[in-house]
Amino acid sequence: MPLALLALAIGAFGIGTTEFVIMGLLPDVAADFQVSIPTAGLLVTGYALGVVLGAPLMTLLGTRFTHKRMLMLLMGLFIVGNVVSALAPVFGVMVAGRVIASLAHGAFFGIGSVVAADLVAPEKKAGAIAMMFTGLTVANVVGVPLGTFVGQSAGWRVTFLVVAGLGVLGLGGVAKLVPEQPKPQGVRIRPELAAFRNVQVLLAMAMTVLGFGGVFAAITYITPMMTETAGFASSSVTWLLVLFGLGMVGGNLIGGRFADRRLMPMLYVSLGSLAVVLALFTLTAHDKFAAAVTIFLVGGLGFATVPPLQKRVLDQAAGAPTLASAVNIGAFNLGNALSAWLGGVVIAAGYGYTAPNWVGAALAAAALLLALVSGTLERRTETRSRVVAGRSPEPVPATSGQS
Repeated sequence: MPLALLALAIGAFGIGTTEFVIMGLLPDVAADFQVSIPTAGLLVTGYALGVVLGAPLMTLLGTRFTHKRMLMLLMGLFIVGNVVSALAPVFGVMVAGRVIASLAHGAFFGIGSVVAADLVAPEKKAGAIAMMFTGLTVANVVGVPLGTFVGQSAGWRVTFLVVAGLGVLGLGGVAKLVPEQPKPQGVRIRPELAAFRNVQVLLAMAMTVLGFGGVFAAITYITPMMTETAGFASSSVTWLLVLFGLGMVGGNLIGGRFADRRLMPMLYVSLGSLAVVLALFTLTAHDKFAAAVTIFLVGGLGFATVPPLQKRVLDQAAGAPTLASAVNIGAFNLGNALSAWLGGVVIAAGYGYTAPNWVGAALAAAALLLALVSGTLERRTETRSRVVAGRSPEPVPATSGQS
């Protein structure tokens, strides 16, 4: 794999850390600014909405620059956002810093996916995308626990300064290692938007929303589920999340490897298995060992869908994939927000802390159904193409020249 993928992975590591580390620091931030925990939760919501909105906006802006220059600008924006968060004098400025940092998220992964795929041979594209996303998954194993520890020991502001330092490292890596490409001739907004008329692109994005949303329906409420239902101590939640992160790392690499061989079968297996495991989580959540194993499997199966879904969008939006790729990253966050809300609804309705697992199972099953529809439509299109090709008129033989 080219060294340029390392630079992209470092940037992804920083972005993944800043996205999720706030969850462990929320009480400290709330106490510092003298706001309630629900109010401090706006730092999570604001970031997610910033990703959803920023992905298409920043990508369209990026049509004026080469991919390398745009990646550098996005890392610069990421650095500024985290510095603003670290130095924020009031809560409103902290929210603004989170939103600024989030604007870089979707476009970085969207453009980065295109760059990663272009760096390798066609049969290795999904693996290259997975390598970049490894930075995001490793962030959940190393960056988030370490950032939480630093924040609790030295103050949450130090954590965001450290994350800004990771952004500087990522910026330097992109500048040094990512190859320069010719500058696009003019703004190519129309071809990028045209990709959204492709039903297969829309189906892939819907699978992203529902499939990964199924994961976050359960993981969003993992703390009360594990402490109240499984009987874990609050201090155990950290290593349970590390276990979830390890599953993400493994699932990401496996998904990238097999998506390069048989993409749609990989989606069928991962989404189907995810739906089953989430449904079983309502039972395994009552036993500590079984719950820990299930958390690992949810992380692995959930992230095994990421490289194939991202590659699916790139393949179906061939010719103008950048905007579609970035919007698909926003679709992950949209799924997170949707599933977290639905999980809260069933808990508030009195169905208990394991009820979000049923929500997640239903979402993953719906994503599997869409995958089957997508595969069926693709096979029908291929069949029609072969039939049309088979009916093409044969060339008329040349005349002998006799009158």
